[in-house]
Amino acid sequence: MTGRTEWPGDSADSSRAEKELSPQDPAERARAICLRLLTGTPRTRKQLADALRKREIPDEVAEEILSRFEDVGLIDDAAFAGAWVESRHHGRGLARRALARELRTKGVDPALIQEAVDRLDSEQEEERARDLVARKLRATRGLERDRRLRRLAGMLARKGYPEGMALRVVRQALEEEGEDTEGLDEPF
Repeated sequence: MTGRTEWPGDSADSSRAEKELSPQDPAERARAICLRLLTGTPRTRKQLADALRKREIPDEVAEEILSRFEDVGLIDDAAFAGAWVESRHHGRGLARRALARELRTKGVDPALIQEAVDRLDSEQEEERARDLVARKLRATRGLERDRRLRRLAGMLARKGYPEGMALRVVRQALEEEGEDTEGLDEPF
């Protein structure tokens, strides 16, 4: 004996065993899970519900906790969607279509998605597309015209920009560079 008193939770094994011996109230567990997940990054109601289901929290308990978190403003899917659109549009250059797809995968209600992506107007979206093309244009110098067009328009397509806008923006950028764009109107 070392004279040191062992306290519950002193080691990972003892704390794990303690949890197994005295299971917490499901509501307390659900609350703790949600708070821990929300500490790192904002989450949607669906993401939290999925996490609670994965940890075998009863559905009625999860619903009660999630509703309470919504009531006090800890879960706000509309604010989440707005912040997501703002961040991903300016940071990654994603267009409305790609942003809507990402928000759907996060379980955001379609009406909230529409409201969030509608904050971006066509002019903002096209301006961001121009910025993206301008940044990538130099890397395509030396390639044949059609290949440059495919690379630049493909980059915009992967980011969710409509084909017509992508072709128009790329064509204008190539023209500004002195490239002949005759016959580039037709899609691939």
